[in-house]
Amino acid sequence: MTKATYFETPVRVDSRYSEAEQAERRALGLPPDAPAERGLISALPRLGRPVVRKRAIRAPHVLNEAPDYPQAVSFSRGLRVELEGGVTHLFLSGTASVGADGETLHPGDFRAQCWRTYRNLTQLLESELATWHDVVRCTCYLRDIERDYADFNEIRTEFFQALGLDPLPASTGIQVRLCRSDLLVEIEAHAILESSGG
Repeated sequence: MTKATYFETPVRVDSRYSEAEQAERRALGLPPDAPAERGLISALPRLGRPVVRKRAIRAPHVLNEAPDYPQAVSFSRGLRVELEGGVTHLFLSGTASVGADGETLHPGDFRAQCWRTYRNLTQLLESELATWHDVVRCTCYLRDIERDYADFNEIRTEFFQALGLDPLPASTGIQVRLCRSDLLVEIEAHAILESSGG
């Protein structure tokens, strides 16, 4: 394995990268002491097999794109992954009470945030012609599980009963520190779709 040219020439070391971090960056093919340019690692390995077909899931009328945040987060709202045999997986990222411009909606109101979170997830599913009946798993993140779990469970139960879900999706509830201090709940979901074969 040959090193890229920029590793062979002496460069000024940026003090924000420790020696250990520089070594790990080098091992990944990144400059050890400077931010990597977009597309720097562009060559895909020859795997001898096709790469799974995937594309981003969006619902911009209710929820902004994650990379549009000022802090430049690096994730998609969701991914559609199509497998051979007509099976499609929808992986929805942790979604919260966020509006079309990326703003937090209903700060301080856990119940309203919970409903908005379900609304955003519903719209992401609908953008892929899916419904909650296709959802097989949810992971639910609550900022304060002791304080809010009873309300969360009441809302989830009402929503899923209104949808007539049977069986219910597998689910896990976790207390976490969410990415913004004004967000109180975040939910991720995994749906599986099967083509009708037509």
